[in-house]
Amino acid sequence: MTRKSLPTRLAVTAALLLAAGVLSAPTASAAPSDASPGDTYVLTVTTNPAATSYGNRRVDVTGTVTKADGTPAPNIPVTVQEVVKFTTWNPWGDPIDPTYYEPRDLGTPVTDANGKFTIPGVDIDHTGGSSLLNVQQGVEITALYDEDGDLNTPQDGYYADTIVNAKALTSSVSYRVSKRKVKAGDILTVSGRVTLPKGVQPAGTEVFLQTYWEQEYDVKTIATYGGYFVLSVRVSGYGDTFALRTAPRDLYVAGAQQALPITNTSSSRG
Repeated sequence: MTRKSLPTRLAVTAALLLAAGVLSAPTASAAPSDASPGDTYVLTVTTNPAATSYGNRRVDVTGTVTKADGTPAPNIPVTVQEVVKFTTWNPWGDPIDPTYYEPRDLGTPVTDANGKFTIPGVDIDHTGGSSLLNVQQGVEITALYDEDGDLNTPQDGYYADTIVNAKALTSSVSYRVSKRKVKAGDILTVSGRVTLPKGVQPAGTEVFLQTYWEQEYDVKTIATYGGYFVLSVRVSGYGDTFALRTAPRDLYVAGAQQALPITNTSSSRG
């Protein structure tokens, strides 16, 4: 059985508890009136700046913990995370979470005498090796304080979050197809080139080929140093949606999408 890491558990737990109304979340700026009835504390978090870009990825994370009456709460440990979010593949419209999460633990600062905590110089970025297909540009910074430190007793938990707009550069993809009309059993070959912004290396960019509306992709490959790629797939009788999608390795370079002018004569939807 796969076990979730502590950062993943925190992110998922916070999302579920907020939806259920169990975890306390503040408004944009905490004041005595922001405390919900029965709450002991109010937690806030923010970043400076509020947006990042390809050449400027660093922010300072700051926040406060105050008591319900608005006075500072010193010596409070706050668990802070960066959460990169992805859009869930769901062409069927199933009632599932439209977002999945990849959290990264940024540390557990302790509030000072004024109830403030700070983590300076945080790089807003994707640090794991997972694919950036379906990544969202809004990166979440979350803060969590649990009074007894037990995530299984969320009634004494306090949560806050803020979004950092990670502004991405654009990219493009060009292509050539071996044939525009196909039938079941044919081998379709799509070749092309990924073009990234000047100075950004295209090598390693993932390229995905979709042939059916229910499948996110059928085959994938990695672009070469020059950005070139070749994909081949055997066409099925139900293939009806032909499209290319790319996923660069950098959070700050957006992927490209291109519908392909291909008709499957064996498909009723083609």
